[in-house]
Parts: sequence; structure tokens; C-alpha cells
Amino acid sequence: MATANRNLSEYNAEFIPNGADFKIGIVVSEWNEKITLNLLKGAKKALLDNGVKETNIDVRFVPGAFELPLGCQFMCEKNEMDGIIAIGVVIQGETKHFDFVCDGATQGIKDVNLKYNTPVAFCLLTDNNEQQSIDRSGGIHGNKGIECAVACLKMVGLKKSF
Repeated sequence: MATANRNLSEYNAEFIPNGADFKIGIVVSEWNEKITLNLLKGAKKALLDNGVKETNIDVRFVPGAFELPLGCQFMCEKNEMDGIIAIGVVIQGETKHFDFVCDGATQGIKDVNLKYNTPVAFCLLTDNNEQQSIDRSGGIHGNKGIECAVACLKMVGLKKSF
């Protein structure tokens, strides 16, 4: 979703299922931890605000954004989570490394969604500079962690409705 003129922390709770019985995993990249920990804070707040019990939230860390898909896959293989939130940040540098990491993480997270039939919310910031990431992790654009937790809850609710 585009963030221009938008606060990522705003949502309408009436459209979110109660998460009291949901088990949610969160896989967080340690790289750029100043930003990823803020995204984690936002995601956990949204989950708790929408009924998910603290004991039903499992947070695990991976070294970087490229490792997010495998971390999510490990969680899916345990078959204990109703949904997962993948949190990471990739900031544009001077080389093509940015493109490779963004593409690999994006495609990998998509593949885990489909392979395991488990909602995996995409909370990967891919920004041009650190300030843009700060703005989207609790700054002027709110917190994308909240937005992704809401998306995860909605997708878990959708899956359970079938």
C-alpha cells in the first residue's frame, strides 16, 4: 500500500476478527534493528489490541531480510501458527545488493504463503534511505508493523471462514 499522505497505524477495528484464538508467529530481521524492533513493537501492539493473547505470539529473529522466508518456513513446518508476520528492512545502497535482497525476500515470502497455505504478512520496508524507514516504523507515516498485523489477522480470519 502506498504511504504518501497516509498513516499506516490507522485502521477500522470493526473489520478485524477477534484474535483471541489465533496463534501468530513473528519473524524479525536483526539487520537495521533500530527500525525492525519498532516494527515489531507496532505489530505486537496491534495483535494485542485485537485480542491475540501474549502467550499466543511467538517472536523469532533471523540475521537479515534475506533469511526471512526460511525463518517463516521453519515456523510453518511446526504447523502451530495460524499466521506469521515477516518483519525486515532493506535500505538502498550503492550496489545492486538491494535489488537481490528485496527480490529474494519478496519471492521467498510469497512462496511460503502458497506452499504452506498459511498467511504470511509482508512487513518488509524497502526504502531509499534510513529516514524513509524511520518514517514508516513509528514516524510520520505511522507504523507498517501495525498495518501488517492487521493484514495477518484479516487473512487468518478469512482462512478460518472457509
